[in-house]
Amino acid sequence: MPRIRLLIAPVAGVVALAGCAAAVPAQVAPYATDPLCASVVLAMPDSLGDGLPQRDTTAQATTAWGDPAAPLVLRCGVEPLGPTTERCQTVETPGGPSVDWVIVEGDDGWTFTTYGREPAVELHVPATVAAERSTAFVDQLGPAVALTEQVRSCV
Repeated sequence: MPRIRLLIAPVAGVVALAGCAAAVPAQVAPYATDPLCASVVLAMPDSLGDGLPQRDTTAQATTAWGDPAAPLVLRCGVEPLGPTTERCQTVETPGGPSVDWVIVEGDDGWTFTTYGREPAVELHVPATVAAERSTAFVDQLGPAVALTEQVRSCV
């Protein structure tokens, strides 16, 4: 009987530690219930590079990467953008699709929003992350984002 107790304590400790990884808070997008959003989020990469592992989030059709204190947060189902004068950049995915992104710099970081795709996808990169590394990892989102329908392009 004492042997069973010894096994239960370590298992309980592992279960307790697994629960310590808190989910990243995120706001649900207005069209997050679009069925394509589930496919997009599930197809996202497990990592966006060194120090940017994927994290769980608290909202439907979202995912995050990096440090939970300053995460990159992706939301699917945001309001699609209409014609804009903001910078629109076509990002080529190595060996895959190209995706048009409207890129806006704000006080709190950079926001990348797909242009001409439905449902629209948004990635927020905190200023602290953008200051430390290139945002070239956006190309890794291409295969998942390409699951959405392209209805227009930057040019």
